[in-house]
Amino acid sequence: SIAREGHRISFISTPRNIHRLPKTPPHLASSFTFVKIPLPKIQGLPENAESTMDVGPEHHGLLKKAYDAMEDDVARFLRNSCADAVIYDFSGFWVPSIAMDLGIPRFFFCIFPSWFIDFCGTTEDLIHELKDRKSPEDFMSPPKWVTFGTKVAYKYYEAKLIVGVGEKNASGFSDAYRGGIGISQSDAVIIRHCHEFETEWFNLLGNLYQKEIIPLGQLPPHFQETENPSSDNWVSIKEWLDTKTKGSVLYIALGSEATPDQDQLTELAHGLELSQLPFLWAFRKPATSTVKLPDGFEKRTEGRGMVWKEWVPQLNILGHDSVGGFLTHSGWSSVVEALMLGVPLILLPIMADQWLNARVLDEKEMGLEVARNDEDGSISRDSVAWAVRRVMVEEEGHK
Repeated sequence: SIAREGHRISFISTPRNIHRLPKTPPHLASSFTFVKIPLPKIQGLPENAESTMDVGPEHHGLLKKAYDAMEDDVARFLRNSCADAVIYDFSGFWVPSIAMDLGIPRFFFCIFPSWFIDFCGTTEDLIHELKDRKSPEDFMSPPKWVTFGTKVAYKYYEAKLIVGVGEKNASGFSDAYRGGIGISQSDAVIIRHCHEFETEWFNLLGNLYQKEIIPLGQLPPHFQETENPSSDNWVSIKEWLDTKTKGSVLYIALGSEATPDQDQLTELAHGLELSQLPFLWAFRKPATSTVKLPDGFEKRTEGRGMVWKEWVPQLNILGHDSVGGFLTHSGWSSVVEALMLGVPLILLPIMADQWLNARVLDEKEMGLEVARNDEDGSISRDSVAWAVRRVMVEEEGHK
């Protein structure tokens, strides 16, 4: 979007992460310079791990520690770049200090929807690592600064984990501290959000941070910027989808950064069996994950279901006529793609912002969350089958 306005962009990341990026549209290629900085080796971080796609949550702290070790290289680049502005996220919380010394305007890019960071409080709350909210119960109802009517909050099993946002990890800093410093030292906050979608949550951000909040909109992807639709993966998947009735297929994708635990995965698989609906499951997991599908699952669902264990062209799948529902982890990029294409949502959030994303969508009746045990987060095959059929088969799901 920035390049389309005629600006030149230097994108700094590690070689592996830059290689993963979608191909730059030919007409914009001259606007980009990709700056590859090798990720420093950190003891305990698996070889070739450069993003959260490569490791499980247990290594995220070490990954941030490795990113922090890139500070000198980034500073060297900025000193020689003649940059007019720098955009960064919470992981590079040391970037604004470098930019400030060089007189470069600083913009914090918030990768999360407004309700997630609203829940965390002011920058002071973040910098002090949420010191006044240390128990799960503190996150199980809207905080006192949320004065408009909403029931959006964390459940007990989620709140136990959210408390950890204020705890130092292997990098030596908490995620809350990183976000607090990054926001407080910025000239403005850029957020992937639009005022029209959730006015009250958005307006609250400006009150909490006392600085300009710049909404970018939802940044829906462009079909012409997706992977080659003639790729072998898409050809095979499309051939299978073409055999199914319009609106009959459930697409399942739970992201690649975090996966359900083994019990949840087993119940999810059995729930899909019980639903009796055709399904396409993009089953990718972190390299360190040991979870597996139930014995015999793929054989029992052969023909009716397809389990795809490699990369999938998600936008192409969601846009196919046979797909009538999307069981998602509620990551915001996936949600935006589904809403753009009018695909009904079944919500099974797994971590952090995804939990509140699901609550907001459920409250707005834009998706249906799979019922879970509030104490431990467990799901049942019956709750999965019920939610799927409610959205895809029953009349209520099409309203």
